[in-house]
Amino acid sequence: MMICSYRAFLRDGFSKIMDKVLGRALHALCIKGLFHLSTFHINTLIYFYSRIGRIDLARYLFDRMPDRNQASWNTVISGHVQAGQFTEAVSFFRQHRACSLNPNGFILASLVTGCDRSGCMLEEGTQLHGLAVKIGLTCDVYVGTSILHLYGAYGLISLARKFFDEMPHRNVVSWTSLMVGYMDYGEPWKVIELYRSMGREGKNCNENTFATVVSSCASLEKLSTGLQVLGHIMKLGLESHTSVGNSLISMFGSFGSIRQACQIFDHVDEPDMISWNAIIFAYSSKGHLKESLDLFHKMRFFHDDLNSTTLSTLLSASRSPDNLKWGKGIHSLVVKSGLSLNICVGNTLLNMYSEAGIIEDTELAFNEMPEKDSISWNSMIACYVLEDRSLNALELFIKMLSLRREINYVTFTSALSACSSPKFLIQGKIVHTLVILVGLQDNLIVNNALITMYGKLQLMSEAKKVFQKAPRHDIVTWNALIGGHAENSECEEAIKSFKLLREEGSLLNYITIMAILSSCMTSNDLMTRGMPIHALTVINGFEFNNYIQNSLISMYVRCGDYSLGNQIFQEMDAKDPIAWNSIISVSAHQGYSEEAIKLFRAMIISGVGKIDNFSFSGGFAAAANSSALEEGRQLHALVVKLGLDYDLYVINAMMDMYAKCGELYCMMSILPETIERSRMSWNVMISAFARHGCLEEARKTFHEMVELGIEPDHVTFVALLSACSHGGLVNEGLGYYNSMKRDFNVSPGIEHCVCIVDLLGRSGRFLEAETFIEKMPVTANDHVWRSLLSACKVHGNLKLGRRAAEQLFKLDPSDDSAYVLYSNICANSSRWEDMESVRWRMGSIKKKPACSWVNLKDSVNSFGMGDKSHPQAVQIYTKLEELRRMIKEAGYVPDTTFALQDTDDEQKEHNLWNHSERLALAFALINVPKGSTIRIFKNLRVCGDCHSVYKFVSKIVNRRIILRDAYRFHHFEGGLCSCHDYW
Repeated sequence: MMICSYRAFLRDGFSKIMDKVLGRALHALCIKGLFHLSTFHINTLIYFYSRIGRIDLARYLFDRMPDRNQASWNTVISGHVQAGQFTEAVSFFRQHRACSLNPNGFILASLVTGCDRSGCMLEEGTQLHGLAVKIGLTCDVYVGTSILHLYGAYGLISLARKFFDEMPHRNVVSWTSLMVGYMDYGEPWKVIELYRSMGREGKNCNENTFATVVSSCASLEKLSTGLQVLGHIMKLGLESHTSVGNSLISMFGSFGSIRQACQIFDHVDEPDMISWNAIIFAYSSKGHLKESLDLFHKMRFFHDDLNSTTLSTLLSASRSPDNLKWGKGIHSLVVKSGLSLNICVGNTLLNMYSEAGIIEDTELAFNEMPEKDSISWNSMIACYVLEDRSLNALELFIKMLSLRREINYVTFTSALSACSSPKFLIQGKIVHTLVILVGLQDNLIVNNALITMYGKLQLMSEAKKVFQKAPRHDIVTWNALIGGHAENSECEEAIKSFKLLREEGSLLNYITIMAILSSCMTSNDLMTRGMPIHALTVINGFEFNNYIQNSLISMYVRCGDYSLGNQIFQEMDAKDPIAWNSIISVSAHQGYSEEAIKLFRAMIISGVGKIDNFSFSGGFAAAANSSALEEGRQLHALVVKLGLDYDLYVINAMMDMYAKCGELYCMMSILPETIERSRMSWNVMISAFARHGCLEEARKTFHEMVELGIEPDHVTFVALLSACSHGGLVNEGLGYYNSMKRDFNVSPGIEHCVCIVDLLGRSGRFLEAETFIEKMPVTANDHVWRSLLSACKVHGNLKLGRRAAEQLFKLDPSDDSAYVLYSNICANSSRWEDMESVRWRMGSIKKKPACSWVNLKDSVNSFGMGDKSHPQAVQIYTKLEELRRMIKEAGYVPDTTFALQDTDDEQKEHNLWNHSERLALAFALINVPKGSTIRIFKNLRVCGDCHSVYKFVSKIVNRRIILRDAYRFHHFEGGLCSCHDYW
């Protein structure tokens, strides 16, 4: 045995000794003279010390060698590279080349490999390439392969490809090195091309080649190609090889093919940590957390050591609110295993708590990280943006700048998202300036974020500038531009951009279709835009996409064709809660409230899934818009039953419902405590007070909100300006408008401008109204001109009314209100010929018929002009005659200017008493119990003479009457109205 060991030592030297203690002991014996150390043995001893990391001893031996051969130089240089001393290896080479070092293929390959691994020695590597050319060693396959890998590692893929094509000899390592370079460069399709070229040239693949090719199939999401490669692997019997198996498991996992991934895992000869991580990831990526945890426990029987990849995978799988309890358990394991200091694990913890919506735990995880990289900072900023805490996001961004942290395009993308509110307009422009300063103005993703930001800020002119200067556009860029135009009601511009996109030949995606569908707003758009776009969705194969179907439903209902929208909904294969919520919401907000209520009931019966706050929002909106108080109360009871009565989103929807049904007391009874109110809660209150004519309460609520530090938004000011308009508070309204930008950094939008035009017009200040329209910061739309036309009707301003009407005819020729309002102005001015001309111009456009209704228990009793179809018609008209006699005795004189036909006064008075709101009033007096408040609703503005009748009746019959018309509430009591006759 002793003789065999001695002979082995004489033959192999120290090359096969793996034990550090044994190797050093043998060296000590050699020093004492027991063994003679030849040049060969010294070379193996240098190799031994290099392998165990003692390069200092290796160099000591080399420097004192009496005789050196080529192997000595090879060993000491490769030793430096193995020990990670790449700079020292190159320096040693340069130092000794001038004297006795004659470079060979092994030395150059080792040195180039060192330059490759260092990550910062490209220049030295290029010089070594030049030396290889000079001394004719580029033909050496090992030298060539190392140079090839060098250029690939540094991202110089074109140089790598050029060198590869010029190589006279290539081995499988050469092919694989170029494949790895393409993968690292983000061009996996090139890997597939090389793989096919290898097949055509009859080259064999090894395990590393197959691992790289399989990974490229996963990146390209090409399962069919992956299966072909698998067939080749199985033919060679390599599927059980660990590295190949790991790639296959990862590939099938990325495709969601868990069964195949498991089959591969079961056949791997020696599963390592990578194998276990791959199969755990396969399960977790499909949301199978329980199975992932079971595999994790099995893995620990074979591999007791925990690693960051495993725990990061499990943490990522636990990021939903439902799985957070498991995530917290894994977090504890992270702390116990000492991996909480690992940046990768720390970043995964940030994402887990962020996506679960637990911002306090996200902040804690971030603050406890001993080291943070750019991903950590970017994740925290993104979390603040998602939680609508833009100020915190921008403060952290500024902190990054002050600490000189690495800022990249991801950082800027989040910072720009944080500036998407009008109050952060200045900050958004500053961030844009920083983008230019750091040279990221040509970055595609940053440009997309800029276009989106400017769209949200209602600055589409700036968004278009960014778009035009961008060197490259992808579909996200086009979607941001089209979506921005649509969100800002610039429908024509959205269509123009969409046409340009198609002319460029770019491929559409479902987001493009959704954006352009949202620009279809009116019945006129349906034929010219909506239906052609619907046809385009079918041509492009998007008709069965759930998002597209929901957008189509919304478009049809919004454009006035409820039946087609409902048909698409009914034909959907899978009606998920999002689809139900979508059709309920759009129906409720587009005048199909009864249908929305029926749909809500059907949703409950269908058992489609959890009814959430979005479902109730649509349901309450339907009840509010149809004034179905009883339906609203039933929904309130269901909210309490489901335990959602503490959900602020639901509470706000309930408050709005009660306010729109005339129940201010009920609204106030469910109002959250001051400290718990969201901005939406304050907005609902101000809107409610404005609608009910409680002007002082509206102003008081606004000032209380500001004093508590709640920043008003554009919705707040729409409500506040509406209150001023309803009350004729011109100076106060103008003051609030001017304070928007100055004091609250809220840019005036079209809704605010409509309020100001209405405010000035109703007070008769037409010259100021015209000047305002000319100078307003946004282009006047149909709502602006309709407000002005309505004011002209009140004050009989025929000349300005004609101008406003002409603008409306151009903007929306199918809008009946423009023709009706202008013809009314003509009639009041006794311009009968002009009135007939307008009626003739109106052509086939149908006037929206007036309708008033009373909700009585579970029934809705509606009345049209001169309606005699109601079962109680005889009693109703008898009651009307009784009321006419009573109020005439009390001093009522009919105002026949509200009867617009060219007839005598008697006929005009008769027509006035046929108005729908009077029929509804008579019905309510017959059927609503004495002492109860009468609630009547009308779809148009109440006429002035009916308003007078209501005041007289409220006093004579001693009843409280609440009338809600299309613009506001009128509370009649004791002969007075809450609007003070200003509406």
